[in-house]
Amino acid sequence: MSIVGITETTQFLTFHLDQEVFAIDISRIKEVLEFSSVTKIPRTPDFMCGVINLRGSVVPVVDLRLKLGMSRSEKTVNTCVIIIDVTQEDCTTVIGAMADSVKEVMDLDPSQIEPPPKIGTGLRTDFIRGMGKQHDQFVILLDTDKVFSADELSLLNETGKSPQG
Repeated sequence: MSIVGITETTQFLTFHLDQEVFAIDISRIKEVLEFSSVTKIPRTPDFMCGVINLRGSVVPVVDLRLKLGMSRSEKTVNTCVIIIDVTQEDCTTVIGAMADSVKEVMDLDPSQIEPPPKIGTGLRTDFIRGMGKQHDQFVILLDTDKVFSADELSLLNETGKSPQG
């Protein structure tokens, strides 16, 4: 097994956040939607944009740029919502991750993937699965199960449930 747990050629969906290119394992992605309006939920974290109606299901939408410590997203014609499955402690949560634009689906061979950078003890980088190399550019491979803490996922899960009444 390789350092980042990828032993065979894997497909990733690449997308832009600001000037950086990120990627998520295609097996975690349900679909990509055009950005439409979201219903804002009061008293939620800054990175929480609100919820959308996805074929009758309430799906929380997060601003990945804010979640990763970047500046707030400016919505453009290319802004999209990537619907992904996030699993922690045997519980799967469907969330929408807002991205500036989707780039492409690319294949990465294990030889094209480096381990995540060691930045120091004070910074969390456990959500970075590895660094993919494509041409002369790095692509940051996200581990979607580690981008959110268990508490955040619990909050997102609660936000995604319809009120009982």
